[in-house]
Amino acid sequence: MGIFGRKNDETTAAGTTADTAALTGDYTIDPSHTTLGFVARHAMVTNVKGSFQEFEGTLHLDGEDPAKSTASLDIKMDSITTGSPDRDGHLKSADFFKTDEFPTMTFRSTEAEALGGEDYRITGDLTILGVTKPVTIDLEFNGAAKDPFGNERVGFEGKAEIKRSDWGVTWNAALETGGVLVSDKIKLNFDISAIKNA
Repeated sequence: MGIFGRKNDETTAAGTTADTAALTGDYTIDPSHTTLGFVARHAMVTNVKGSFQEFEGTLHLDGEDPAKSTASLDIKMDSITTGSPDRDGHLKSADFFKTDEFPTMTFRSTEAEALGGEDYRITGDLTILGVTKPVTIDLEFNGAAKDPFGNERVGFEGKAEIKRSDWGVTWNAALETGGVLVSDKIKLNFDISAIKNA
């Protein structure tokens, strides 16, 4: 079952499936069933994983025209967590995200496309520290279902890679053995559940 207008054998006169057409609409991301995570290389030898606990976002899915599908996300930077209070405090400081001055990270989509199968791609503007740069996110559609409370849900998993230095996040420390403490490349991963608006 496709989100962005993929067809099967039972098409309507308009050329889209009834199931796909039913999914078209506006959705609100459910924070309690959504994970916005990241992975950074630490000391050149291991990965540190983290996530953001407070955010809100919306999706508009268009079953007939992929270009009309959109996504919007606002993330509270103070909600960053990596399992270490000291490290979290450092990430919130002027060395990294300056959360007192820049409390929110935002994403606004500019393009969406179907790649075939369950795979999709969304491109948009990511703003960190007041700097806006384009980011492309590869998505896999996990399906749609009505939960026991009557909510119509859709699910996606996504991933992307960015260089934090592109947004001016450049703090680092050299290692005696060579290399640096924190990688410039950051892997982003998303597990998104969204509820269709009534």
